[in-house]
Amino acid sequence: MLNNTRDTTSPRSNGAAPSASTAANRLEVVTFKLGDEEYGIDIQKVQELRGYDAVTRIANAPDYIKGVVNLRGIIVPIIDMRIKFELGAPTYDQFTVVIVLNIAGRVVGMVVDSVSDVITLTAEQIKPAPEMGSVLDTDYLIGLGTLDERMLILVDIDRLMSSEEMGLIEAAATV
Repeated sequence: MLNNTRDTTSPRSNGAAPSASTAANRLEVVTFKLGDEEYGIDIQKVQELRGYDAVTRIANAPDYIKGVVNLRGIIVPIIDMRIKFELGAPTYDQFTVVIVLNIAGRVVGMVVDSVSDVITLTAEQIKPAPEMGSVLDTDYLIGLGTLDERMLILVDIDRLMSSEEMGLIEAAATV
């Protein structure tokens, strides 16, 4: 006879399964650095982390699109977030990482200075992004995460990558 019950506990949960409301009030993010600032994106959008390799340049592409790479048979556009966010000239070294994202079924690589860690934020640790008027476009921010003395800029990566300005998801879908 088959036993159809699942063990919903994990070693980290001390035997108690998390309730749906507890899980819904938490956001697990991959944190990364761009210049002096630390950012976070939803870990569920991250497919993998890779070192920065040479890319194939695309003619007439915006500066922030470094080019494309062939990732196991999938052509992946690579975006340098330091250039996109106008944070100065990028440098590529042993710490430079490409975060491979899966956004709306499309695979996109995002170059960052380094990846820090994975953290879980509670709803109380996430503050709304301040209104900055036309100085800063906060449409692509979930908010600001606070963890002890750290401040994380939480990026709505779905919204940013599928924005008309980026044009990546729509353009990639038509190729």
